[in-house]
Amino acid sequence: MGATRFEYRFRYALHALVFLLGFSFYLLPSARESTWLVLTPLLEHTGWFSFSTATVSLLVLAIIFASTGAFLRTWGTAFLGAGVVQSGSMHGDAIHADGPFRHSRNPLYLGTFLHALALALLMSPYGALFTIVVISIFQLRLILAEEPFLAARFGQPYLDYCKRVPRLLPSLAPRIAASGAHPRWLQAVLGEIYMIGVALSFAIFGWRYNANLLIQCVLVSLGVSFLVRAILPRKQQD
Repeated sequence: MGATRFEYRFRYALHALVFLLGFSFYLLPSARESTWLVLTPLLEHTGWFSFSTATVSLLVLAIIFASTGAFLRTWGTAFLGAGVVQSGSMHGDAIHADGPFRHSRNPLYLGTFLHALALALLMSPYGALFTIVVISIFQLRLILAEEPFLAARFGQPYLDYCKRVPRLLPSLAPRIAASGAHPRWLQAVLGEIYMIGVALSFAIFGWRYNANLLIQCVLVSLGVSFLVRAILPRKQQD
């Protein structure tokens, strides 16, 4: 079942709400430790990791998730345009067959899911589980709302595109020829400044092994993204 118009229009706010609820599980008396801190001794007990190696391994995994998510979203936004990505309505001006859309039909949603996995390590285990499950369902609902819209708009060419390009998990090699669109990288970086900020936060400050510090960095990245969207001329977002 696809997302409703309300869900699609306010999808960014709903994502933020899910993340906020995920972090709010820290309010439970039995959920005061981060998933990062809980998983570290579990990995140590397998005998394959020392405590320090387990800690570093989880951090590296979070950096990979956050960085890959930010890259996919920025790459996709460079070809779609920040205005289209951030719009509250669906757009069907053309079938995008460039950049990451040659490998996956939904690189932006995949990027958001990887971002959620990185944030989940900063949440309590209950919050992490809640966030991953809800974000997964919501992403799928958004995809199932877009696909009938695009199929109705473009017909057989879009159905052919769907047959060749995976819905979510990307293929290593491009499945279709490029259409020749030119990426707008500056616009994409500004449009995805939050994702980029979170990835940089993990890469730079994660080595302090302080989940609270990283949560503060996430909030700062969110604030910067609001500021950029407020001061950026509207025509540069479209």
